[in-house]
Amino acid sequence: MENSVSKLFILFLSTALLLATELIQCTVTYDSKAIIINGQRRILISGSIHYPRSTPDMWEDLMQKAKDGGIDVIDTYVFWSGHEPSPGNYNFEGSYNLVHFVKTAQKLGLYVMLRIGPYVCAEWNFGGFPVWLHFVPGISFRTDNAPFMAAMQKFTKKIVAMMKKRNLFESQGGPIILSQIENEYGGVEKLLGAPGQAYMNWTASMAVGLDTGVPWLMCKQPDAPDPVINTFNGFYCDSFSPNKPYKPTMWTEAWSGWFTEFGGPIHKRPVQDLAFAVARFILRGGSFVNYYMYHGGTNFGRTSGGPFITTSYDYDAPIDEYGLIRDPKYGHLKELHRAIKQCEQALVSSDPNATKLGPALQAHVFSGQGFCSAFLSNSDTKSAGQVKFYGKKYKLPPWSISILPNCGSAPVFNTAKVRTHTSQIQMVPTKSTIHSWQTYGEDISSLEESSTLTAIGLFEQINITRDTSDYLWYMTSVYISPSESFLKGGKWPTLYMVSNGDAAHVFINGQLSALLSIAMGLPNIGLHYDTRPEGILGPVTLSGLDQGTTVLTWQKWTYKVGMKGEAMDLASPNKVSSVEWTQGLSSQGQNPLTWYRAYFDAPEGDEPLALDMLSMGKGQAWINGQSIGRYWPVYAQGNCSTCSYVGTYRKTDCLSGCGKPTQRWYHVPRSWLQPTQNLLVIFEELFGDVFKIALVKRTSST
Repeated sequence: MENSVSKLFILFLSTALLLATELIQCTVTYDSKAIIINGQRRILISGSIHYPRSTPDMWEDLMQKAKDGGIDVIDTYVFWSGHEPSPGNYNFEGSYNLVHFVKTAQKLGLYVMLRIGPYVCAEWNFGGFPVWLHFVPGISFRTDNAPFMAAMQKFTKKIVAMMKKRNLFESQGGPIILSQIENEYGGVEKLLGAPGQAYMNWTASMAVGLDTGVPWLMCKQPDAPDPVINTFNGFYCDSFSPNKPYKPTMWTEAWSGWFTEFGGPIHKRPVQDLAFAVARFILRGGSFVNYYMYHGGTNFGRTSGGPFITTSYDYDAPIDEYGLIRDPKYGHLKELHRAIKQCEQALVSSDPNATKLGPALQAHVFSGQGFCSAFLSNSDTKSAGQVKFYGKKYKLPPWSISILPNCGSAPVFNTAKVRTHTSQIQMVPTKSTIHSWQTYGEDISSLEESSTLTAIGLFEQINITRDTSDYLWYMTSVYISPSESFLKGGKWPTLYMVSNGDAAHVFINGQLSALLSIAMGLPNIGLHYDTRPEGILGPVTLSGLDQGTTVLTWQKWTYKVGMKGEAMDLASPNKVSSVEWTQGLSSQGQNPLTWYRAYFDAPEGDEPLALDMLSMGKGQAWINGQSIGRYWPVYAQGNCSTCSYVGTYRKTDCLSGCGKPTQRWYHVPRSWLQPTQNLLVIFEELFGDVFKIALVKRTSST
């Protein structure tokens, strides 16, 4: 009996210890030094990869490359507009399969930072909000407004519940160690005053009340209330400190580059400067840094915001838009991460002791019983410096930091000394030909027959389209007398209009005037950006007639949403046979607003693919019914001067591509293709030569 009781006690004790161990292994907390996972302080390197900007078949490869590059955490926003395209109708399939994305990170042993927002900015259409939200009665975005807060809370709770149901928070044994509520709200709060502060406090309280078991963050939110951690976004994170001494110093967006706009140059950020910024953040006590972006990806469909944000969201990231490694950026940062990790014990166990070694020269030492790591820095932008440290002399290039995991040993890394080869990227023609071209022209003469509405005056565009299309027709009639002077060789009249649309085309056939207003992505940032009007709002006048100037603003206007081809779903492989397409291209390149379709076989190999659209004007393209986005090979304007890594980086530095098309190539995911008879559909707004469209593959060598 005594032996049985002893065995029972041992069994009970073992079970209790096991349960206690499991509890310890599933906790995420923080202190002034770092995020604490399973009882251990961690220096965490994170990288942003947005799931809808790539395809599910790319996710594992992207994350594996990130892990191989020294990334611990995969960061992503949650894109409300993609998940709830209409009220109560949810989409978590395909590229919006958030659970699969998070589980892919878990499979590879990576953590996840889930930035629920649900405002994301991110150069995403409408800042990530679904457009239907704008039409909820009485709503005002991102302030102390009951309709908005109810909708926001409902979506946030849905995402949290979905993650909980699948045990995806670290507190449940999952990979999610951090969540973010709201996004870069501090500036908006300041402008709004009391309503903004009330909303911010409510938001934080609501999020914490969801009981995820992991810390919540608010970026660029100096007054984030406890226990929420305030963090920073920017090119550098030198002067930032959290609003309470018991919170860790976290950099939620270290910008690896910058986004691109149609008509603008490409932004590059030298990796030496990015590495310098990260190393300087770490030596000043930072413990979490997230690269925005680590892989930028593609704005498929009509998801790009702005307006004028390009379809490419490459961001000069360590992994390029197509999923290929970009060296030396990837390799140099990988070496940086390795060096930082070698110092991890010292970094999380002690505070830096800063010593001045000379003008612009410093040593930051982290030391304690059994460890000593050092960062030697030179912030001079012109001259190298020589320092003596632990009895040894070290030369530091300008604007650089050397990392010594062991104070008595030589540096293992210097931010300015790049030892990685440079990737040589080429767009190479494939053997796949695009054939069997056919056309379908938009019938402008019959627009009024299928109009959406007729009213006096000019209407705001989004109130009519609800963003179901980029296009809105504004139509009115103007009587032109046969005796007008311009019809007899005189000066032609001038049509003047003020438009908030992103682009406009004008069609006149003697009596019918049709103005086509085009949206190139809805605004995604700024105070009350959701109320910013779009479209042709006037005044609209016609001057130079014999009778003088005619004001058209308050005439009767007829409106039509979208193109006939959109309503007929011409891009769908299931609808093409029901439409009378014109065989061949006898008038190709001459008519605007024309649909084209053709076929091609999938090229051999596994290299990423793209369409070369240099010969086209402006429009949209689809592959097998899936939109690859808006195309517009407009030429870039700007000052593309020489580039140096030294000195404080600004987004106007290190520009490239001036005098060339901002975006010539458009990503075609291989997972969208079938072996043969892939359908390509083009809608061209202007003029273009489709015969010169080519399918190319992207190759990389060093």
